[in-house]
Formats: sequence, C-alpha cells, structure tokens
Amino acid sequence: MAYVGNASAGMTRPQVSPLAGEPIKRADAERLAGVLKAFADPARLRLLSLIQSAPEGEASVSDLTAPLGLSQPTVSHHLRILTEAGLLEREKRGVWAYYRLVPSAIATVADLLTPPRKRSARRNR
Repeated sequence: MAYVGNASAGMTRPQVSPLAGEPIKRADAERLAGVLKAFADPARLRLLSLIQSAPEGEASVSDLTAPLGLSQPTVSHHLRILTEAGLLEREKRGVWAYYRLVPSAIATVADLLTPPRKRSARRNR
C-alpha cells in the first residue's frame, strides 16, 4: 500500500484555540481558516460523510460521483482540497486512489472550535 501525500502536511495545527481566551497568532488563524474553508462547501461535507459511511471507511472517485451527482473531475478537485487540508488521506492502489478520513485531524478541528469549558466537560463524561 503506497500512501500518496502526507495528511498532516496539509495543516500544521494551531496550538491555541481561537476560543481559548487568548489571541490566536496570525499564522495559526490562517492555517485554521484554510481547513475551515475546506469544510465550508456542501459537496465536500457530503464527501466526508460518504467516505466515513462507506463499508470499508474508504472510497474511490468512482464510488463518489453518482451519489454526489458531480463529474469525476469535480469530485477529484474536492477530494484534492480535503486531502491538502489534512482531512483525508489518499492511498494509491494500481490505477485507483482510495480516500479515507483522518480522524485525528477532524478531532483537532473540533477541539479548536470547542470553548475550553465545554471541552473539559466533554472529556469528563
């Protein structure tokens, strides 16, 4: 199995949440904004959902075009954006590429957007 690209290379995660009560650095805000832009598209949100709910937790472009009702180049474009943002990883197998979620990246974004009071309450459950 050959992994193409590095999911963590797409986003160096900020160390400070914008909701932590202290100012977030400009570079951290720019990185987080890039990831949030990847989330902020209905087709990309559907792609994340379709991939997560796939039987093996992974899907190829050909698995995703019909459910989305989009062309192969458009689906590939959206997958590239999600991969570059570090939300998906891509594995090349022969001529096919399969995509799967990077749970740690999605959990990091969720943590960064959860106010610290709520975050500690969630962990204490």
